[in-house]
Amino acid sequence: MALTFGEAIGRLADRAAARRQSGAKRLRKLADPAAGPALLEALRRETGGPQAWETLYHLVMALGACDHRASVPYLYELARHPFKATMVHTAIGDALVRLDQKDDNSTPILWCLNTGNDQLIDGAFRAMAMLHMVPDDKTIGRILDFLAPRLPEDGLRFWPAVAAAGWQGQPVHAFLTTCAAGSREDVAEAAVSSLTGKYKTYRHL
Repeated sequence: MALTFGEAIGRLADRAAARRQSGAKRLRKLADPAAGPALLEALRRETGGPQAWETLYHLVMALGACDHRASVPYLYELARHPFKATMVHTAIGDALVRLDQKDDNSTPILWCLNTGNDQLIDGAFRAMAMLHMVPDDKTIGRILDFLAPRLPEDGLRFWPAVAAAGWQGQPVHAFLTTCAAGSREDVAEAAVSSLTGKYKTYRHL
């Protein structure tokens, strides 16, 4: 039986990492903004404690799902933390793009790009694609310039290839054509779909 909102909140402080994780996963699925403060408090505890990476990942993703924008300063702080599990940085990049919308949706994408952290960047690209974002031309150019030196099979090309279904311009077409000709199946498949202007539906962990 699925956890109620109250039960999920209660599990965030459980001594067992598996129960904390299950609470975070349930709150992520419920996407109730009321969970935001408890999730942020739990994330602070987890970061300063045993740091079960799965729990950290789902806490960060839940903050994004619950649109808890008050967590943005702390997430930027955590983005500089050297987590052993790189998936935590992927979650942070994803959440920052979802939450830091005070100016425009390009700010967190460019910030992640400037860190040079591939995991943060991949998370930012993932949120950009899942939200069907169409950044301004300058930001799209910056993304394409970042990806240009990488091989067509590079995994970091996947989410931009998905997002580009809604983008316009010759450089975008050239990027997708290059990806479509590569040997990595998921990147090529996403690029072919985007070349026809069709978004594909993807589920992320």
